[in-house]
Order: sequence, then C-alpha cells, then structure tokens
Amino acid sequence: MIRNNLKLTAVLGLPLMLGGCVSTQEYAANNAGFASVEAKMAEATGKQTVWVQNQEQARAVSDRVTTLMAKKTVDVETAVQVALLNNKGLQAAYADLGDSAADAWQSTMLVNPTVSVGLTGIGTPGLEAFKTVEGMIANNILALATRDRNIAIADTRFRQAQLNAALRTLRLAADTRRAWINAVAAWETVGQLNQAQAAADAASELAQELGKSGALTKEGQAREHVFYAELAGQTSKARLEARLAKEELTRLMGLWGSGIDYQVPNRLPSLPKGLMKRDLIEAEALQRRVDLQMAKLDLEATAKSYKLTEATRYVTDLELLAGFETEREKEDGEVKTETTGQAELEVVIPIFDSGKARMRKAELAYMRAANLLAEKAVNIRSEARSAYQAYRANYDIARHYRNSVVPLRTKIEEESLLTYNAMITNTFELLADSREKVNANLLAVNAKRDFWLAEANLAPAIYGGGAGAAAGGTEVAAAAESGGGGH
Repeated sequence: MIRNNLKLTAVLGLPLMLGGCVSTQEYAANNAGFASVEAKMAEATGKQTVWVQNQEQARAVSDRVTTLMAKKTVDVETAVQVALLNNKGLQAAYADLGDSAADAWQSTMLVNPTVSVGLTGIGTPGLEAFKTVEGMIANNILALATRDRNIAIADTRFRQAQLNAALRTLRLAADTRRAWINAVAAWETVGQLNQAQAAADAASELAQELGKSGALTKEGQAREHVFYAELAGQTSKARLEARLAKEELTRLMGLWGSGIDYQVPNRLPSLPKGLMKRDLIEAEALQRRVDLQMAKLDLEATAKSYKLTEATRYVTDLELLAGFETEREKEDGEVKTETTGQAELEVVIPIFDSGKARMRKAELAYMRAANLLAEKAVNIRSEARSAYQAYRANYDIARHYRNSVVPLRTKIEEESLLTYNAMITNTFELLADSREKVNANLLAVNAKRDFWLAEANLAPAIYGGGAGAAAGGTEVAAAAESGGGGH
C-alpha cells in the first residue's frame, strides 16, 4: 500500500518537473523587459533612458546629469535627455514594469501542495494500545490544468507593461520638449515687452514735455501715460509666466538644489527653411503608436481570459488529495501495524452557479476591448492628420508674420519717423505706429511658438505620448484681440 501511495505522489509531482520547460529568465532579470523600452526610445527620440536600481547606477546617472547641465544655457535636446535620466516619476513607472515581470514570473510557478500529518490515540485513557497516524498531500488539479493559459495571460500583461513604460517615457520626452518651447517663448515675449516698454517710457516723457508746452492736451498725455502703465503690468505678468514656465521645465527634468541654476535661451530658433514630408503619416502612426499596440494586447489578454473562463465554467475548484493512514494496535504483547493508501477528489458541484453570468461578463469584456481597439485606430489616424495639418498651417502662419506683417510694421514705423522729423506726421500717429509694431512683434513670437509646439506634437502623434495642447491659430487670435499685450 505504501508503494502505491508513492506512485500517486509521483504523479502529483510530474507537473512540477514539466513546468521547468517554461523559461523564466526574462521575468527574473533585474531589468526585465527594459531593453524594449530603450529600443523604442532610441527609435522615437534618439535619446537614452536608464532604469536606476542600485547606488552605482544612481551615481553614474547623477554624474551624467551634472555633465549635461554644465552648460548654463540648456537647449531642448539637453533638457529632454536630462528628464529621461533624472525624472523620478519615470523611475516609478519602470518599477511598475518590474512588478509586472514578477507577476509573470510567479505565474510560471505551480501552486504549492498542502501536506498534513495527524496522530490520534496518544495519551487517551483506555486507548493506549491503539494509535493512528495519518498523512495527506493535496494539490489543485484545476490550477495545473489551466496553468499554461494563466502563464499566457500573465505574459501578455507583461508585454503591456513594457509598452506602458515606453508610453510613459515618450510622454515625458514630449512634455519636456513642449515645456522648453513654452519657457523660451515666454522669455522671448519678456524681451519684446522690455523693448516696447523702453519706447513707451520715452513716449510718456515726450507727452509730458509736450503737455507743459501746451502742444498736447491732457487727454493725449493720459493716453500715453496709460499705455506705458499697461505695458508695465503686461511685462510683469509675462515675466511671472516665464518663471513659472521654467519651473515646469525644472520639475520635468527632476532638478533640485544647485541643479536649478540654469538658463534657457532668450529666443526660439528661427523657422526651418522647409517642412518635413509626412505623406504616409497615418500608416506610420498605425504601425508605430505604442498605445494602439497596448490596446491590441489588451484584446489579446481579454480573449485568453475568455477562453479560461469558458474552460472553467462548470468546474471552479478541483482538488486531488493523496496520502496514507497507518494504524498500530497492541494485542497480547504484540504490536501490529497496518498502512493503507488514500485518495480523494474534491470538486464543486455547479448546482446553483452554472457559470453563465461569468461567461456573459467575459463576453462583454471582450466586446468592450474590441470596440476600444477600433475606436483607438480611428482616433490615431485622425490625430496623425490633425498633427500634420497643424504643423503645416502654423508654419505658414509664422512665416507670414515673419515675412510680411513684421517687415510692414517696421517699414510703417520708419516712414512715420521720417515724416515726423519733416513735421508731416504728428506725434500721435508716430506713437500709434510704434504701438502697432509692438503688437506685431508679439504676435510673431506667439506664431513661432505655435509652430514649434506643432512640430513637437508630430512625434507623439506617430509614436504615442500625448498630443498636448492643440497648437492652432487660437493663441495668435487671442493676442490680436487683446491688443498684443504679453504672453
């Protein structure tokens, strides 16, 4: 009987040996799945990202950040690289990837069997001659039968976590690029307002002198004084917005302490000579978008979960118990021992729960995932088209302000000054022309900023990471309605 019991135990242990054929090396590695994140970032941004997991890596990253920030004026590429290396929220996202890898690793392991041993008849009055020893090993057969499907589901979720880590990285890179553009544009606006304020100050003093001589009415004097006062307020507000924009960039780069002592350029780069061609941007986005790949994996995982639910519709718990029972009896001074094997099968009988509700929930989950995937594909194509349209339109708008509006306003101001010196144009017309030139310069700065924001939104539209705020003509129009005052 003992021999038969050992055979039964060997059958229970068979899946343990067969389970070894599933490779767990990728799940168990410290940087599980991170290579795919690095590859995706190199493709999308040309930048490096690091998963910091020990003090040595932390020191190496800190040294590199220090080297990158050695230049006091930080360009956009440096800002993005520092953020990818130094942002602690991104490191938390990578920890989530490791957590998912641990879950997938855990799924490859079998459920531990339960071992129980019992002894009866010890110290019981009148039963000193009778003792029973019982032992039992229990294992969940259903867990063994569905193990491969559970591993497949966990692996799909792990691949989703890889893509999610890549998506978080892409989003940080895009947010940092946009933050740098906004910060530089804000400081460029401050520079334009400072120049305008100097001219307004001179106009205010001129108005005061003209008022003393009687050549300018009190109304005219007040008009020039209030223009100077309003411009001073707009300059203060623009300076505050520039500081706040820089603080946002500082947060994204993960800087603190002495690291925040850096500068950004005081003006945005000039417009490029030509536009990038993206004739197949929709197809490119459908092929490369990380969030679409995540939606596909979600549908895949849901389908596997549905099959698992279908397989366990009627049987939700199936457990095999195997063991032995040894009885010892003392009679006429002789001890007799008898051992017998035992086997039990425990199963839940679906009298009340036939599994229909669980099947319905699984069907609805699959339908939901399928529809979300279809919606995601439609939205991605539209986002790609919108991003490229905004890129082209904002380029044309910015170029129009650069090539037409600002030169014409400059020409008008120059001619007005010449006619004023010749006593043809009066003071009011000269000052009005100067104000209009200030407005044109501010609109040109906003238009250039909108173009660079639209250019920064192209990569997220293709690879993922969020399109950010829509960069259209709205900001230019708003500036025009408000008289061009400030950022």
